[in-house]
Amino acid sequence: MKLNSMQDISAILPQSLTAPLPGRIARSLLWLLLILLVLLALTPWQQNVRGMGRVVAYSPAERQQIISAPVEGRVSRWLVKEGSLVKQGQVLVELIDNDPLLLQRLADERKALLARQSAVENRVDTFRNQLRMAEQARPQALEAAKARIEMAKQRRSVAIQSLDAAKAANKTAGLNLTRQQKLRSKGLSSQRTLELAQLASAQREAERNRAQATLSAADSEITALQADWQKLSADTAASIEKARAELNKAIEDQNYVQADLLKLQTRLARQQTQTIIAPQNGTVLRLLANPGADLLKAGQAVAILVPDTQARAVELWVDGNDLPLIVNGSRTRLQFEGYPAIQFGGWPELSIGSFAGRVSLIDSSDDGRGHFRILVTPDTDDIPWPDARFLRQGVRVNGWVLLGRVTLGYELWRNFNGFPPLILPEPELISKAKTDAKTTDSTEKKFYE
Repeated sequence: MKLNSMQDISAILPQSLTAPLPGRIARSLLWLLLILLVLLALTPWQQNVRGMGRVVAYSPAERQQIISAPVEGRVSRWLVKEGSLVKQGQVLVELIDNDPLLLQRLADERKALLARQSAVENRVDTFRNQLRMAEQARPQALEAAKARIEMAKQRRSVAIQSLDAAKAANKTAGLNLTRQQKLRSKGLSSQRTLELAQLASAQREAERNRAQATLSAADSEITALQADWQKLSADTAASIEKARAELNKAIEDQNYVQADLLKLQTRLARQQTQTIIAPQNGTVLRLLANPGADLLKAGQAVAILVPDTQARAVELWVDGNDLPLIVNGSRTRLQFEGYPAIQFGGWPELSIGSFAGRVSLIDSSDDGRGHFRILVTPDTDDIPWPDARFLRQGVRVNGWVLLGRVTLGYELWRNFNGFPPLILPEPELISKAKTDAKTTDSTEKKFYE
């Protein structure tokens, strides 16, 4: 008999051999699915916070920097090109001034300032000598005035003595005149003797008056000399103060000239140094000025330099909602752009091509859009990061900050309900932060040394 279809074959086979097979397979698949779901629900899952960022130098001084023009001018010629490796102190570019005669004019101005400085210094010396001589002459002049006053006092003493003698002689002549007048009245003396007594009395009276006038003149002279001494003291003091004021004014002018000279010398030195050198070893990233075309101002950017560094780090930007879950020392996994990698966020131990890191810095403020920067450094307990030729500054990075470990079922339930990741209790968080911080400090020190 010939069989034309599968229906004929199934009709020939016993019913007990064909009917139970699909059911058994379905039941087996169902049980396998249930077991798989249970295993997946109990599978450990690493919670994480994702961020995007880039590779940077760990030290801010070794990050991309702008090289500026020190003076005004134009680019004469570039001694490097984009991509050139430069050493510290190497000349990058030569500048020329817009005015070709500026250096000559500055030199002439410097000569004029030097001549003015010499004149002002001579004035200072002259006024200093005048002040010294005035200070030396003042006590001598005052001593001479005091000596004249003492001489006048001595003449006054002589005048007093002369006045006393004249008074005594006048008194004696008066007594003699009285005696002669009495004798004459009695006829015991001649008229001639009386007249001589009257003459002597008149002379003694004149001498007394002259002595009195001399004493008055001596008193007036002492008063005048004392007034002259006071005037001389005031005049010499005023002369000293005037000389001191002129000296201070000359010193002030000297300081102004010195300041102008220093400014001119600084400007002249800057104009004479019309080359720009590399501040440190690195690579020229961009040349921002064209030779002979661009007019440069002092401080204007002319090139961008990327310094050489082996101490690299990664700055990641995370959302502000996730920031409270991150502490210094938190572990991270990083995937670098251009480096092949397979990353499982929940199972970091199964990741291939990703690298470990530690959070070393968390910014205290956002970027204005609710994102916060964290700085990640290499974890020395894991495999080292790729070489510098792969991790150039600016390479983009995907990062995962590892949090608590939960089951996959809990994680699915959390995502389904929109709950935040697991937050550790505060005492445990503080203890973990302190431990991780100590570990991070020691590993970073070991790595960068």
